[in-house]
Amino acid sequence: MAEARIIDGKAFAEKVRAGVAGRVAALAREHGLTPGLAVVLVGENPASQVYVRSKGRASEEAGMRSWTHRLPAATEEAELLALVARLNGDDAVDGILVQLPLPPQISAEAVIEAIDPAKDVDGFHPVNVGRLAATGAGQRSRGLVPCTPLGALMLIKDVRGPSLSGLEAVVVGRSNIVGKPMAHLLLAESCTVTVAHSRTRDLAAVCRRADLLVAAVGRARMIAGDWIRPGATVIDVGINRLEPAEPGGKGRLVGDVDFESARAVAGAITPVPGGVGPMTIACLLHNTVTAACRRRGLAED
Repeated sequence: MAEARIIDGKAFAEKVRAGVAGRVAALAREHGLTPGLAVVLVGENPASQVYVRSKGRASEEAGMRSWTHRLPAATEEAELLALVARLNGDDAVDGILVQLPLPPQISAEAVIEAIDPAKDVDGFHPVNVGRLAATGAGQRSRGLVPCTPLGALMLIKDVRGPSLSGLEAVVVGRSNIVGKPMAHLLLAESCTVTVAHSRTRDLAAVCRRADLLVAAVGRARMIAGDWIRPGATVIDVGINRLEPAEPGGKGRLVGDVDFESARAVAGAITPVPGGVGPMTIACLLHNTVTAACRRRGLAED
C-alpha cells in the first residue's frame, strides 16, 4: 500500500484566509462594514502572547479591524467581566476572544458565560454549545462553532469530498474544546460517531473501525500505526512537546498519533506541526466574519 497523503493544513489555511479577506473586502464595498475582532490577554503566559500576536496579525492581514486588550496577571475577575461587558456593547466589535488559560483568581467559566453568544467566536458559550449539539443532519449550526473542530472538518471534507454520510468516525478525546464539538459536527454530517478516550476498553480495536479517526487526547504518539484501518483519514489534533535531546534544548513537537507508523497505513494524515494548527486561526477569522454577517442579517457566504 502506498504511503498516506500528507494533508497540508498550512496551505489549506492560506486558502481559507484568502477567502475571508475576499469576503471582508466585499462587505466593506457593498455594505460599508469592516468586521472587528477584540482579543483579551490577561497575564504574560509566553505561549498565549505568541497566539495573541498571531491572531492580531492575521485579522489585520485579512482587512479586519483588530483590538488587543492586555491586562496584568493580578487583574480581578470583576475588572475582566467589566471589559467583556464593554466589548459586548461595542457595535464595532463582532468577535470577542478571551485567551485561555486565565490566572487562578478568575473563573474561565464565568468569563465565557459573560460573552455575548453572538460575538463568541471561540464557540465556547453554553448557548453556542447547545446550538451545535441540537444541529440536525445536513444543517449548519445556528451558533458559532469552536475553531479547531471546524478546521478539522474542513480538512476532512477536502480529502473525503463534501459528503461524509455513512462513514464510521472515531473521535479519541472528550474535551469541550475539541472532542465533543467534533463529534457533534460529524453527527451533523451523518457519520456514525464513536467518542472514545484514554479509558475506553480495547481502544486500539475501536480506532481500527474508523474511516475517519480524529485524535485529540493529548498524549504524545499514543495512537500507533497498527491501530489504524488501512486507508483511513487521520486527523491529529494533538500538540505535545517531547523532552529535549540535550539539556537546554527545545523538545520536538509531535501529535497524538505516531506519524511514521501511521503514514504507512492511513490513506491521508495531518502532520504535527503544519496540520490542524494553522486552521484554528483561519477559522477564527471565518467565525468573526460569520458573526458580523449574522448580527446584521447579511448572507454568510
